[in-house]
Amino acid sequence: MYFLCGFFLLLCIIFFFLNHRRQKQIRHKLCCMNTCEKTRLLNELAQPFGFSYLECEDIMTSTRDAWQRQFGYCALFDKSAPRFHMIFDSEPVFFSCQNQTWLIEFWKGQYGINTGAEIGVYRADGIIPPEKFSTTLFHSISDTELLPMSMELYCRKERLFLVRQRHWWLTGFCMGRFSKPQDLRMNCSLTFPNCCMLQSFLEGMRKAGYERCELNVCGLTVSFSYTAPKTMQPKTCRFLIWWAGLLNRLFCHLYCRITRPYSCNLDRILYLYFYLPAAFRRMLRLKRIPRR
Repeated sequence: MYFLCGFFLLLCIIFFFLNHRRQKQIRHKLCCMNTCEKTRLLNELAQPFGFSYLECEDIMTSTRDAWQRQFGYCALFDKSAPRFHMIFDSEPVFFSCQNQTWLIEFWKGQYGINTGAEIGVYRADGIIPPEKFSTTLFHSISDTELLPMSMELYCRKERLFLVRQRHWWLTGFCMGRFSKPQDLRMNCSLTFPNCCMLQSFLEGMRKAGYERCELNVCGLTVSFSYTAPKTMQPKTCRFLIWWAGLLNRLFCHLYCRITRPYSCNLDRILYLYFYLPAAFRRMLRLKRIPRR
């Protein structure tokens, strides 16, 4: 009995020694890399997941050629989101233009261990009646239809990030931060190619529940503040939402504890990649597409 206890204690000492040595080697490796090398490495690692690192804001954002583009969007993605530990507010805006029904949707909330926000632009093959919005698969727009967009995300009074780009799916994710969707405010801006599309979008916003005084129109650009959603949210089991939120908070704490030698997400994410590659891959699976 004493021999087994001593053997177990020896194994623990060896494990902690090797683990400490490995952590020290990883920190040394990161210390020997400059910011450009770190950014290049992280972008190479994140590219297969459809994301890249935005150095000026210290966040992850989606790329134009992200693999998610081929799937488009349907309401089922939002309904199944809590199964993937994603708890967010969604605001879909439907409108018809050029014999097609368009959908521009806004999201803000918690995506696993990430606080984030999204703006997605999609369209259907033709005019879709309102009763079929929830069952229609909307396609991602082409490169020639990309819209100049921007979004600035706040948690209460704290500014988290600003992303501005011509895109079909504009996103921003703060790693290792836990937030409740109701604590987030998203300042959005979109620029349309012509007056017809602009007016159609404004009509879609009116139908979604926005008053004209809540929208700021300057030329072909519309800007507004998204706080509480005005459209009906997908019906989801409350226990599932509570459980996903609990796990998200726990994993956020673990991420910050494991990567505590660093404060910059660039260093934190790379440290996690070298130390726990499986956790790194899991962290970047930011998707709302149900498994087939």
